[in-house]
Amino acid sequence: MARFCVCAASEPAHPGVADAHLARMGARVVAPGLGLVPNEPGTAEGPFEAAGMRAVGEVTLHNRAALRAALATDGAPAPSGCRDGELLLRCWARLGAAGVALAEGMFALAVLDGADLVLIRDHVGARTLFHARADGVWAAATSLRALRRWPALGTRVNLSAVRSFLTFAYLPGDETLLEGVHEVLPGRVLRLAADGGVTETVYWEPRERLDGASDAEPGGHVLGLRALLEEATARRLPAAEAVGVLLSGGIDSSLVTALAAKLHGHPVHTYSISFGGELPNELGYSGLVAAHCHTRHRVLTVSGTAVAARLADTAALLDSPVGDPLTVPNLLLAEAVAGDGLTTVLNGEGGDPVFGGPKNLPMLVQEMHAGSPGAAGTPWYEDRATAYLRSYRKCWTDLPRLLTPDALDALGSAPAPQRFVAPYLTGPDRMPHLLNQLLHCNLRTKGAHHILTKVERLTASQGLEGRAPLFDRRVVDHAFAVPPTLKLRGTVEKWVLKEAVRDLLPATVVDRPKSGMRVPVQQWLGGPLRELAGDLLLGRAARRRGLFRPDTVRTWMRGEGTLLPRQGGKLWLLLTLELWLRAYDL
Repeated sequence: MARFCVCAASEPAHPGVADAHLARMGARVVAPGLGLVPNEPGTAEGPFEAAGMRAVGEVTLHNRAALRAALATDGAPAPSGCRDGELLLRCWARLGAAGVALAEGMFALAVLDGADLVLIRDHVGARTLFHARADGVWAAATSLRALRRWPALGTRVNLSAVRSFLTFAYLPGDETLLEGVHEVLPGRVLRLAADGGVTETVYWEPRERLDGASDAEPGGHVLGLRALLEEATARRLPAAEAVGVLLSGGIDSSLVTALAAKLHGHPVHTYSISFGGELPNELGYSGLVAAHCHTRHRVLTVSGTAVAARLADTAALLDSPVGDPLTVPNLLLAEAVAGDGLTTVLNGEGGDPVFGGPKNLPMLVQEMHAGSPGAAGTPWYEDRATAYLRSYRKCWTDLPRLLTPDALDALGSAPAPQRFVAPYLTGPDRMPHLLNQLLHCNLRTKGAHHILTKVERLTASQGLEGRAPLFDRRVVDHAFAVPPTLKLRGTVEKWVLKEAVRDLLPATVVDRPKSGMRVPVQQWLGGPLRELAGDLLLGRAARRRGLFRPDTVRTWMRGEGTLLPRQGGKLWLLLTLELWLRAYDL
């Protein structure tokens, strides 16, 4: 397993300069300017060559035949046995951004094109790619840790990203916690020139294309979606081997399970989590789906003690922290899947950010009140972007009493975190309908920078590929061509998605309200994690870093102050961030 790292020097006539930088980042040079970072979980391969360009990448394509046909039509057929990375490079070299847009899959590709470095990231962000510049050299990597090791960069903590993480529980845009290091956004091609110039090309962005579509005759939308769901799932099934599915019991993972069972000619294994019988859970639903679909089903019971033991190692696997208490359980599931000898595991991620889950409700209510006469002059009125940040219910409103005066002062001139969501909610190119604005925002922020990156990093650590059929590009395009009233139909969320698979699942599963998994964060923090949290958040390293006010942390750990009823989730963010910073020696 390996990640990749690439360097382009401002003087390409001296390739040894770039290779020396690669060596300092811990990469093994495989061609001038191109390196693989060993012993990191990933699928990096290379070098690939085409049209005078060289590349390395982490590339998994789901539509090889279509891409080879496009190249053949253009007069440049690709060898039938070429690897996925070479095929994508040929599409870029021959067809440019249009060729990349044709690809369906998970990919990050770095291309040396003369003196320029070209970075390509897949449509939705299933694979992650970072870049930075120092000493006249561009460096890019799928390993943030490699860039952290780069002496020329001299990285330190990016305070703006700290604030973003505490606001969202993930990093929603191109910033990282390493100052000077940026993330390539999904659906983009970046050309990094030798003189330091950056050119960004957007080759795919979801668009609202209703084209006169009506909700009066929904059958066409339902049938069209069903066909796309079947094809998206079929493309992601492994050839001639069993497949795993992470099954929570909700509609999204249940429909993926049902489609996999219908379409796959090999065993389907399903995996669910339990936190103990005393807590509300969805095991009745997941068990019902597993029995209905005749899968080989396993339930993993995750204890607070196990979470405490594995939390630091799990945080270290992520290139950016994710304040999701399901990270350790997700890793344990990946270990179980790999332990059963599987190489591919599907999931139901994508249903909420694409088809309209319940977390849009606070914003819809806000808009209803904001539209009333005189609302703009009331004390509670907020613009959409600010209301969106508040709807996350993380630490954004607590920052004045959570961050130290020095940290707050340093952030005084930093751009506000609203900038990450404003283009989708208030910008001139926003989608016309509010629900689609919210879904577009969810897709491009939480989808790309929380859901997909967490799945990819944790599954890759076990030698697995985690695949998400509901994030399929054509499924996403179809979702934004469906009238919003068919996604949120009366009080029924994700209506069109449910109708598309109604015949595959018991009505009890299709029509159930979304409840979500109850994660006992508060119990963990009051039990197995209590001592660890105190040692880390109030310890010498945290005090020396100077981010958080110790008096506020102590108050929160006692369950006091204005934090209730979400002190567990907020403390979890602080703990996750502290563990990540320690893992990266920051």
